[in-house]
Amino acid sequence: MEIALPPKQNTASTWYGPDWLARENEWIIMLSSNEIDELEAAGEQWDASHKTENIETIVVRDFDLPILAPKLLQLRKDLIHGRGFALLRGLPTARYSEREAAIIFCGLGSHLGLSRPQNAQGHLLGHVRDMGMTSKDPNVRIYQTKERQSFHTDSTDVVGLLCLNTARSGGLSQLVSSSTIFNEMRDQRPDLLPLLMGPIATDRRGEIPKGMLPYYLIPVFSYYEGYLTAIYQRQYIDSAQRFSDAPRLTSEHIEALNLFDELANSPKLNFSMELQKGDMQFVYNHTLLHDRTGFEDWPEPDKKRHLLRLWLSIPGDRPLPDIFTQKFGSVEIGNRGGIVVEKRG
Repeated sequence: MEIALPPKQNTASTWYGPDWLARENEWIIMLSSNEIDELEAAGEQWDASHKTENIETIVVRDFDLPILAPKLLQLRKDLIHGRGFALLRGLPTARYSEREAAIIFCGLGSHLGLSRPQNAQGHLLGHVRDMGMTSKDPNVRIYQTKERQSFHTDSTDVVGLLCLNTARSGGLSQLVSSSTIFNEMRDQRPDLLPLLMGPIATDRRGEIPKGMLPYYLIPVFSYYEGYLTAIYQRQYIDSAQRFSDAPRLTSEHIEALNLFDELANSPKLNFSMELQKGDMQFVYNHTLLHDRTGFEDWPEPDKKRHLLRLWLSIPGDRPLPDIFTQKFGSVEIGNRGGIVVEKRG
């Protein structure tokens, strides 16, 4: 069956990376002293009244931010309907314990959306650091290594990162618009696009929901109710070929995927930022892909690169086609995404 190509995209999230380098004041949001005081006070109040509770249980009604809340509501709109990313800067994490920083991060995140599980253990707050692993192990996810991640999306509406420690070198964050990649492919090789609009097997890397295959079958590009949505992780597409029952990648598929990667990696399309200590980055997965360059870490354990991560399902978000239930568990707006499996151990 012939697949009709969606129209070229002309949205706020269809951008070229270099354009944003000269416009940092639009996407770097400096926290004021009053906003920092409010975050700290809310964190202290929550901690004092929830001593026995897990940080991951923080909900918006228990984390009052009257000053900052309107700014976070605008940030949510910018993620869904605007450029698709933002960076909050100025949180003085050096004076916090890891627990205090995590409380503030989870509390702030609760004003954006509902936290979703990030691994087979059901963790709602992730730790991104080198665990001494390698992605050659089919059950290891790349964020557990120091390797370059390559451009990809996460299994959630929005991913948030809080930088606690930076690497000795490398570890830059990179962003690219999947809508711009689509437009470029539509101009250059429209014959290849239909191959990315049909289901493609992507490895679950050992985190398999009950009754599901060890891979999911979702198109790289889906066009549904007027929205173009991307889901992509090339390494996991390639590693899904280890399963004998997974649909085979043809030479034409590989050509299409290679062009997608070539465009994502083009400095004409993407741009890089270096996260500083205390930076909180939020990225909208449905229209952007993100990457992290490889890094070399510090030898001292207390200085090693360490980021906290949230996966958030966002109220008022776009509809997703039913095929996303394979990966997101549900397509219910505000309550979807994450890795939901029977907990190990």
